[in-house]
Amino acid sequence: MSRNREWFAPPGGDGGAVLHFYNSLVDEKVPFIPAAGAGSKQITWYACGPTVYDSAHMGHARNYVTFDVIRRVLEDYFGYNVLYVMNVTDVDDKIILRARRNHLLQRYKEQESNASKVTQDIEAAVRAAVSKQAKKQQAIAAQVAAATDSRQRTELEAAVKIEEHKARQLQQVQEALAALLAGGASPSIDAMLAVASEQLAEQLDAAHGSEVVDHSIFRAHAAKYEGEFFEDMAALGVRCPDVLTRVVEFLPEIIAYVQRIVDNGMGYESNGSVYFDTVKFREAGHVYGKCKPSSVGNATLASESEANFETSEKRSQQDFALWKAAKPGEPSWESPWGRGRPGWHIECSAMASKVIGAKMDIHTGGEDLKFPHHDNELAQAEAFFHQDGCRQWVNYFLHSGHLEIEGLKMSKSLKNFITIREALQQFSARQLRLMFLMAPWNKTNFFQNVGVALREGQAQQAHTAGKWGEEELALSAAVQEAQVKVHEALMDNINTAGALDALSGLIKATNLYLAGKQRAAAAAADGVCASGPLPSGPQPLLLRKAAAFLTRILSVMGVLPIRGLSKAKAPHGELLASCDRVRDDTLPQLGVRLEDRPDGEA
Repeated sequence: MSRNREWFAPPGGDGGAVLHFYNSLVDEKVPFIPAAGAGSKQITWYACGPTVYDSAHMGHARNYVTFDVIRRVLEDYFGYNVLYVMNVTDVDDKIILRARRNHLLQRYKEQESNASKVTQDIEAAVRAAVSKQAKKQQAIAAQVAAATDSRQRTELEAAVKIEEHKARQLQQVQEALAALLAGGASPSIDAMLAVASEQLAEQLDAAHGSEVVDHSIFRAHAAKYEGEFFEDMAALGVRCPDVLTRVVEFLPEIIAYVQRIVDNGMGYESNGSVYFDTVKFREAGHVYGKCKPSSVGNATLASESEANFETSEKRSQQDFALWKAAKPGEPSWESPWGRGRPGWHIECSAMASKVIGAKMDIHTGGEDLKFPHHDNELAQAEAFFHQDGCRQWVNYFLHSGHLEIEGLKMSKSLKNFITIREALQQFSARQLRLMFLMAPWNKTNFFQNVGVALREGQAQQAHTAGKWGEEELALSAAVQEAQVKVHEALMDNINTAGALDALSGLIKATNLYLAGKQRAAAAAADGVCASGPLPSGPQPLLLRKAAAFLTRILSVMGVLPIRGLSKAKAPHGELLASCDRVRDDTLPQLGVRLEDRPDGEA
């Protein structure tokens, strides 16, 4: 089985100083050239949006804030015109399971009042969950033992840790339940459900899931969490997409997309479902597994969001569902293959192709989506556009790293997450953004007393400004150096940490300049300079230039909501007021404080 990668650099690059991105399709930094040409300012960008089955957590915040910063830098700093498209996955296995289980659990609570019966049901549900988890761990351990590829073994070992974490959580459920039942009095139904409602819901679903036939149950569940997600994004200051696509609104396009893949010989129907034929795809000259080739053939990873991945209906183990035949207890729609619903991966390919077309510049998502989701997305699009000669649907694939807690990614399935709403009770949106921008975040220092000097010199006009001395020339050089370093950092894969380091250097230089002026003024007041000319004060126009650059870059990154204040006619008092809010309110809460001392040390 070939695991070769394939990537074609867009034409037009001359090797000069251009923006570089770390491209997951080659796992290295490469020059960014728009598909429309090296001189073009037009960019198409598709972002994998949320699967709306639960509250968004800080891992999601990391992803969407990260790409919001990159988008802002591309639009506001480099001047690109970005068509930003994002989807909402509102038809998916996870949504169906969560909505159905919540419905069945609520029905159970309303109908069952016998505490003894509830105890029996919960104990049986927990035993079943423990048994199921043990079998899953055994299966993954066997895959690790059989793995011959070192990268695949590493991925499987990470999966082992995840399953061990789930097993420990189940053990905690068992212990908590045993403690409840060990007490003298019988525990209340609410107390038992608080411990093991998830396991009970899973058992109820296995027994009664097919009875849930009301589609509004699934739609209401998705709509609730979609609304919550966009409220969270607004609270974080993330810009809205230009185009928002939902699966339920694109079903005709998705069905037509699947049909064309079948017509092109790279899909087949089996018992009412349609599968992608990975063998025929390769035979047609395409490469499968471009984002993460080492994961190809890993059934544990490939089965993500595909409950019946090991079905005998498939011609090859690596094939995956494009269209899933209807099952009791699931929403379904009419199609040429009978009633059913889309597979997870086809949704993004179809919607992005409809809006953007056969070639896009940038595709983004979380690191954990590389395989199977993004690799399957790419394969589907190439199969759909096969007759057009498409070998590369996406030019640049950018993946954000996930957040980790105790060595494991923050995840809903692991129940180790902090929701965005919980985080915003402790930190402001600006603080969270700074946390993501800085590496590490606590190294960055910001404004101290620039604002005071500027406000004091606000009345001084250009024609009354004093002659520049060596101190002014040095500060001016520091401003220019910071401008160059920030530009170089942003050109280098949007290196925000490097850009912030450059800003920190400028802030230190500015504070040293002000401290020197203060020492000179103090010496003059003491009569030390009585025989010579009086020292000049701080040059407000130079300080304004430094402050305007600082606030412009922070505003580009979304840290300061002051896009309109950096215009030429905006009074510097407004600029500095926003700077002061960062200095006085935001940064002290982050543990950052900058003081200027008489000896010039900042």
